Amino acid sequence: CYNLPVKDSGTRRRFLVDFMLGRLCRWLRLLGEDAAYFTGKEKSGILYRSLKERRVVLTRDRHLAPRKAYGLYLVSSSDFREQLRDVLDEFSIKLSRDKIFTRCVECNSLLEEADKSEVKERVPDYVYNTHESFSLCPESGKVYWRGTHRELMEKVLASIGRGIGDK
Repeated sequence: CYNLPVKDSGTRRRFLVDFMLGRLCRWLRLLGEDAAYFTGKEKSGILYRSLKERRVVLTRDRHLAPRKAYGLYLVSSSDFREQLRDVLDEFSIKLSRDKIFTRCVECNSLLEEADKSEVKERVPDYVYNTHESFSLCPESGKVYWRGTHRELMEKVLASIGRGIGDK
């Protein structure tokens, strides 16, 4: 058994987010963080998976708190904005334009560039006609493009005192 350091040691952190923090998980993925989602309810299952995959557990489950040696971070707030700010601060996560929108929000896979012709039948006509750049998830098949969600994301980040390229 080994301990996973909760504080940043200079390497990319990998998270295992419990079922109580689904929105936080999606936001971490939007920001380019490796955030797997654990839907099981068994405490032993999340701890086993975190050790096996060398991931830090993000949880709101206070019963897991005494097991911090397993690489566990207790998220105290129920508000996703506060959760996000706390996790970004706790793990010294730097936001960068190069990292955001690089992961599928559904399955956590890294996105791949897609040729425009590949996605023609999979996106609305307006999107196809007004965008040149697309990304594709190799696992879920979901297509991504730069839309208004980026502006919304930047507003949420500004509301927690963070911006892309900040700290």
